[in-house]
Amino acid sequence: MSDGCAGDGSRRRRSLCTACPGDSGETEASTGGAASTASSEASSAGPTGSPDSEGSAGPSSGDAPTSAGPTSGETSSGPTSGETSGGPTSGETSSGPTSGETSSATTGNETSGETSGGPGTSETTGGGQACEGADHEGKATYYAADGSGNCSFDANPGDDMVAAMNTPDYMASAACGACVQIDGPDGQIVVRIVDRCPECQSGHIDLDEDAFPMIADKDLGVVPITWRYVSCDLEGPVVYHFKEGSNQWWTAVQIRNHRNPIAKLEFKNEDDAWQEVARLEYNYFVAEAGMGPGPYAFRVTDVHGNVIEDAGIPFVEAGDSPGAGQFPACAP
Repeated sequence: MSDGCAGDGSRRRRSLCTACPGDSGETEASTGGAASTASSEASSAGPTGSPDSEGSAGPSSGDAPTSAGPTSGETSSGPTSGETSGGPTSGETSSGPTSGETSSATTGNETSGETSGGPGTSETTGGGQACEGADHEGKATYYAADGSGNCSFDANPGDDMVAAMNTPDYMASAACGACVQIDGPDGQIVVRIVDRCPECQSGHIDLDEDAFPMIADKDLGVVPITWRYVSCDLEGPVVYHFKEGSNQWWTAVQIRNHRNPIAKLEFKNEDDAWQEVARLEYNYFVAEAGMGPGPYAFRVTDVHGNVIEDAGIPFVEAGDSPGAGQFPACAP
């Protein structure tokens, strides 16, 4: 279908698409931050990012996973360096993922959090914020996705509704776990972002090869799309996943099963004060000096300014600890 050029990657293999059908001949590629908003302030509807996204992976096998580029469905190897032009940068506000700026608006009335399956207690504030209003213009390609990638989520080959986000809109992992509604020539779908497309320009989304035919003829390879962020349709509370190698002296936590993109994670330190944790490009919040032995109190803020506070979260190395609350869905 298209010519492939090879690279090498540590996590996943797929080929790069050069002059894909309907494209202009550029070479493109696909793969997988400390985002922050004030805990009770409303932000824009897209994910947020920060330049403080680099850091060591800690005393574990925490290297950032990599993947390679948008293709017309072929798979082979490796990552390439990501372009960063054309998208929002830290300190800017865009119609999609934002840079972590906050507005003076406060969240709505306090509501009780959902309480299915989590330890301890949870409190959720805010709710009812409008979803992102502006559409993004771009294009879609496809690759052999399996749910893994730069966002460091577990592979889930049975889930076809996943995609890789272009580097500018990936925002140093702030888009990880976000759901995106895509309108293509022949249909509309909602996919979850699990990976990064390093050489894709702003607006480009690389879909799972089985999701692409839901919006266009697969033989086309590349099609124009419009897309916007929406709340994920999921059940149960948010989940705190601890990275392998984590311990009380170096602790890496990932938020999973979240309805809206995550803006900020804080934990209650030994002084009983909330301490913000830096988010790295491979989608873990890493406390380089550790969070102590646990159990933990976490405070998580989404991009709409909704806040979940969870208490009594036990430490499970390389495992999951469910919380007790979930973010409210944004209003269309």
